[in-house]
Amino acid sequence: MTTNTGSARYEGLGKNGKGHVSTGSGALSDQPYGFTTRFEGAPGTNPEELVGAAHASCFTMALSFALARAGHSDGSIETTATVTLEKDGDGFTVTRSDLVTTARVPGISDEDFQAIAADAKVNCPISKLLNAEITLAATLAD
Repeated sequence: MTTNTGSARYEGLGKNGKGHVSTGSGALSDQPYGFTTRFEGAPGTNPEELVGAAHASCFTMALSFALARAGHSDGSIETTATVTLEKDGDGFTVTRSDLVTTARVPGISDEDFQAIAADAKVNCPISKLLNAEITLAATLAD
């Protein structure tokens, strides 16, 4: 088992607030995020972009390992995940993550590649997470 952390801090509330997001590894350190980075294109990041990066990287690695298990030893894979956020009543819902991948794998048929890619999509840990139980422990500080 491995565990990894991500953290976020938000100062102020609503549209006027500003936040910073970090990863435990330091890959992101106090990256700005907030209403303007999420909806107005301001510099920084947003949760959907981070989910997209996580999904694209997880799927790409899962596909790489699946191709290796199928006997392929050379190639390259590039994936983009486009995560869609839609207005839902008074809030928002992430409605989809569209994976678009291009691979170069010498000697594989398209039929075999499609089957392996479909399996990797279903079985990569982030695909599973997007359907996982989510727990919450919330504490209101004084």
